[in-house]
Amino acid sequence: QVQLVESGGGLVQPGGSLKLSCAASGFTFGTYWMYWVRQAPGKGLECLSGISSTSKTTYYADSVKGRFTISRDNTKNTLLLQMNSLESEDTAVYYCFRRARGDWGQGIQVTVSS
Repeated sequence: QVQLVESGGGLVQPGGSLKLSCAASGFTFGTYWMYWVRQAPGKGLECLSGISSTSKTTYYADSVKGRFTISRDNTKNTLLLQMNSLESEDTAVYYCFRRARGDWGQGIQVTVSS
């Protein structure tokens, strides 16, 4: 059974940092592109970042480019998202996503507020 479990969210002040983790199981993690997607209150899904199976290629949406860094550890079946210089507009539920099979994590809340 495929499972994607996010952790590391929470409340942070503007300008602060958080690091999200996604623990993957039930499939060969190291062979798939993986993505982080978020949904802000009242808005649609936004694909923030993606990373190839070998970490050689990454993608960032303009909204997070230069502030967020995606990475993965295939030995630990873990996807990571380092988020720096957080803004109130980054407040959202963040999801780990395996696009190839349409698998989603349960999501984790990130709130940026003073």
